[in-house]
Amino acid sequence: MRAWLQHHGLSLAQTLARLARSPFATTLNVLAIGVAAALPFGVYCVLGNFESLSRNASVDPQLSVFLARDAAKPEIGAVEARLKDARGVSAVRFVSRDAALVELNRVAGMQEVIASLPQNPLPDAFVVTLSGSDPALADRLELEFKSLPKVAYVQADSAWVRRLDALLRLGRTAVGLLAVLLGLALVAVTFNTIRLQILTQRDEIELCRLIGATHAYIRRPYFYLGSLLGLFGGIAALAIVLSGLTVLNRDLADLAYLYGSNVSLKFPSPNEMISALLAAVALGWLGAYLSVSRHLLETDRD
Repeated sequence: MRAWLQHHGLSLAQTLARLARSPFATTLNVLAIGVAAALPFGVYCVLGNFESLSRNASVDPQLSVFLARDAAKPEIGAVEARLKDARGVSAVRFVSRDAALVELNRVAGMQEVIASLPQNPLPDAFVVTLSGSDPALADRLELEFKSLPKVAYVQADSAWVRRLDALLRLGRTAVGLLAVLLGLALVAVTFNTIRLQILTQRDEIELCRLIGATHAYIRRPYFYLGSLLGLFGGIAALAIVLSGLTVLNRDLADLAYLYGSNVSLKFPSPNEMISALLAAVALGWLGAYLSVSRHLLETDRD
């Protein structure tokens, strides 16, 4: 056990020394891994901020419930009570036909049209504000309100909700695909780096095998090399993402000031940053494992 721990410590020290002896190559490899990891993580952070902003937006989806023209006051009151009691409704506002006509009269070009009408053609209506932006909620309430007595028509003002939901789903899918593709690129970079190290130490590896070294003994230093490259690349990725968010926040603050708002992009949480580092280390280790295993398999065949 003691010898096993000593070899782990020796492998780690030798790996750090090897990286320090070639700072230029190490820096390039770390930057390549950092950029590959920063792209999906950065897009993930921006998408998370966008989802948070959309959830906190002051504009909620609405349904316009138009009543029959012959609806009496008791019937209107009964419809209003049913609307307020519906699950998923946060507010109900009654718009009388006279108030609707006044609003329509304020629209440019409508004054002459309204003046030519013999009577007010608009119905009484309710504007129902929903408590969530789920498209399924809007669909359910639309069908429910259409079945109410004295309700002539229900218009769902939730097209933007569907578009937003579709865009967010598309964004999540794109982040997943980007993470997979660039994760493969990270593995490929580590694989190639380890492969070059193996080629330069081929004689040393063969000597170790001649004196009875196991595959685990030979793999161990390269596992540390791949893991350290992944770790340093993950740190570089975090630095890139945090710097990018800082720059974006500076410009976003100027834009938000013009609109009288106070909006900023949130930085990733500690758990998210730790997860990103662990993922980079795991991918670096995987690249090293594949590279060393391939070399050992080739030499076993020979």
